[in-house]
Parts: sequence; C-alpha cells; structure tokens
Amino acid sequence: MYRSLTADAQLATLRQTLTAAQATFATRVGEVSAAKATNGAAQARLTAATTADADARAQLAAAVQAATDAKKSLAKASKVKPRSAAAIAKATGVVNAAVKTVNTRKVQVERASGVRNEAATAARTATTGLTTAIAGWKAASVAISQTQVRIAGVGSAPVLAGQAAALSQTVVTQIRPAFTIADTAQVYGVTVHKNVAFAFRRMVDDAKADGIAISGGGFRTKQRQIELRTINGCPDVWTAPASSCRVPTAIPGRSLHEIGMAVDITSGGRTLTSKSPAFAWLKLHAAEYGFINLPAEAWHWSITGG
Repeated sequence: MYRSLTADAQLATLRQTLTAAQATFATRVGEVSAAKATNGAAQARLTAATTADADARAQLAAAVQAATDAKKSLAKASKVKPRSAAAIAKATGVVNAAVKTVNTRKVQVERASGVRNEAATAARTATTGLTTAIAGWKAASVAISQTQVRIAGVGSAPVLAGQAAALSQTVVTQIRPAFTIADTAQVYGVTVHKNVAFAFRRMVDDAKADGIAISGGGFRTKQRQIELRTINGCPDVWTAPASSCRVPTAIPGRSLHEIGMAVDITSGGRTLTSKSPAFAWLKLHAAEYGFINLPAEAWHWSITGG
C-alpha cells in the first residue's frame, strides 16, 4: 500500500512528461520555421530557374529563326543576276553569325535546364522536409494536450483520501474472516500483515533516514486482546466500548491488531505521545504509507485509523 493512492509520484511523472513534451514542441516549432524558410527559398530558386530556363529557350527559338531567315537571305542573294560576290559574302557572314548564336543559345538552354532540374529537386526535398516538420509539430502538440488531460484527470487530495479510506475498509472486510498467523510477516521484529509489510518497512526506513527511530507492537492474538481488556479494566470484556477502559482497548474480534493491520508504535523504546518527535514525523508522513492515527491514541496507527 506504499503510496498506493497518493498522486504525488504520478503527478511528478506526468509533469516531467509535460515538460519534455513542451520542450519537444518548442523544438518542433523551430524546425517548422526553419523548414518554411528553406522551402520558401527553394521555391523562389525554382521560380527564378524556371523563368531563366523559359527565357533561354525563347532566346534559342529567336536565334534559330534568325538563322533560318539568314539562310533564306543567302539563298536569295545567290540567285540574283548578275551575281554579286559582295552581297553573297555579306549574307554568308550573317548566316555564320546566326548559327554561332544558335549554338551559344543551345548551351545556355542546357545550363538553364540543369539549374531548373536541380532547383526542382531541392524544392521537392524542402517541401517534404516542411511536411515532416509540420507532422512533428502536430504530434508534439497532441502529446502536450494528452498529458494535460491526464494531469487534470489525477484526483484531488480529498477524493484520493476518500478512495484510500474506502479501500482500507474493504481490505479489512476481506481479510478478517480468513486471517491466519501465516498471513503475517516480520519487519524489524514487528509482526504485521504481509499486505502492509512492504509499506511498514519503507516507513521505518524513511523515518530512520530522517533521524527518527520507530518500532512497536503489531499483531496480537484474540486471546491477548481479551487479556488486555481485563488488564485495562474494561467494564465488560465483550461489550464495553473501548473508551470505557482505563487504556482504550478494542473489543476482541474488532481490533486491527488481530489481523496485523495496526501497530502501536514506539520510539526509542517509549510509547509515543502527541509531543514525541516520532509522532510529529508520522503525522506528516504516515499517510503516504497507508497508516492513519487513531486520535485518542498517539501511538496507535492502522490502515483505517481505527
């Protein structure tokens, strides 16, 4: 039952998860911004490269047309009678220049086409990167929302305390009818029910780490409970209320000591009082381990407070 229904550990874990998710979200936001910038630049380069490629092809087409026209002019000059060597030479020069321009324009088109293809590849890569970054950003946002919902779903302290009390009563009801001594365990010399042995051990260890030594008496038989009722001067062993005894003592068959679910705690070999350092420590921490104090008895701690 060690911290079985306390929200501290769960909330701490969830808050760590939320902090990590928020850090991841911030990273993803940065990645999206960077991806958008990269994609924008890549798309701009592609647009410029596409325009340059179109211009180069238009210039090539114009050069091809000019060469065609120049060849027609040369053919016409060659047919003129009488034949003019000067006119033919001039037309031939125009043709040669036009053909040279065509070849230059072809090289420019090839270069512009390569640049456009590279820009298109880079643009596709940038678009994929942006899509991936946005998906990561959305996933991080969902993780934050889900963690926040889980944090909100962790019960408040009063609700958890009520659940713990109900659970403790159920445990007692289930265990009492079938209880045997075999259901107990020893914890540093204190006999308790094995179901609370781990929690009690942790409580003793943690108290010791804080400089508080605790021990005590746990399980006792029904016969011993009868003896204590007699010793403590109860008006009637079987019917008188515990408060009627000189020292409050439960009616036999009703004490949680009889199933190892209660411990009369001592510190330094002395019974606790409300002014004991050990009592102050237990008041602060015992509920974390599933133990509650019976207000009338500073020394009596059980899973129900009874």
